[in-house]
Amino acid sequence: MVHSAQILVSSIQMKILIATKNKGKLEEIQEMLVGEDGICAEFVSLEEVGCTDDFKEEGASFEENALGKARFFFSKTGIPTVVDDSGIFVEALADELGVKTRRWGVGEAASDEEWLAHFMNRMREETRRGAKFICAAAYVSGEEEKVFIGETSGVIAESIEVSVKKGIPLSSVFRPEGEERVYAALSLEEKNRLSHRGKAFLQLKNYVKEQIK
Repeated sequence: MVHSAQILVSSIQMKILIATKNKGKLEEIQEMLVGEDGICAEFVSLEEVGCTDDFKEEGASFEENALGKARFFFSKTGIPTVVDDSGIFVEALADELGVKTRRWGVGEAASDEEWLAHFMNRMREETRRGAKFICAAAYVSGEEEKVFIGETSGVIAESIEVSVKKGIPLSSVFRPEGEERVYAALSLEEKNRLSHRGKAFLQLKNYVKEQIK
C-alpha cells in the first residue's frame, strides 16, 4: 500500500497517482517521491483508487509508452499521474529486449523466476555481458505533460546473486557500473541514487515540486 506523505506543511496540497500494478516498481517510486525532500502530496495506488483497467504497451519507445500510460490513467481517474516505462538493452542480445523486455522470451505470463531463468540460460555462454537500463518517467496532469529519461550502464552477472524481487527480476543479475553488488543487493536508498528509475524520477520530482510551490 502507498502511504500518504505530508511534507513541510500539515495539510495535503494535492493527490498523485502512481500508476503501476508492479509491486516492486510501486515501492521504488514511492520511496523516490516522498521523504524530507519529496513532493508535498498524497500518493495513491491504482488499487487504492479502484482502477482495474489495463494499458496495452504498443509504443516504439519508452517515452511513448510512459506518456501513453500516464494519459490513459489520468483519463480514467482524473488524478495527476506518474508512471514509468523501462527496460534493458544487452550487448549480446542486440535489439531483442528494449521496450519488449518483460514481453521477451517466455513472456509476461511467466513468473519472474521463470522469465529470469530463461534469460540467464540465453546468457550462459555469452562473454559480452554489457547492458544498459533505460527508464522514461512521465507526469500528466490535464494539459501538462512531461517525460524524463534516466540511464544506467552495467553488466549482467554470471549467476543470480540475490533472491528475485517481485516485479523486477533483472535486479538480481544487473550490476551497475562502479558497483560490486547487483541492484537487488542494494538498499532502496542506494539503488535509487544509481538506478535508471532513480535518475528519471529525481528529474520528475524536482519538476513537480516547482509546479506546486
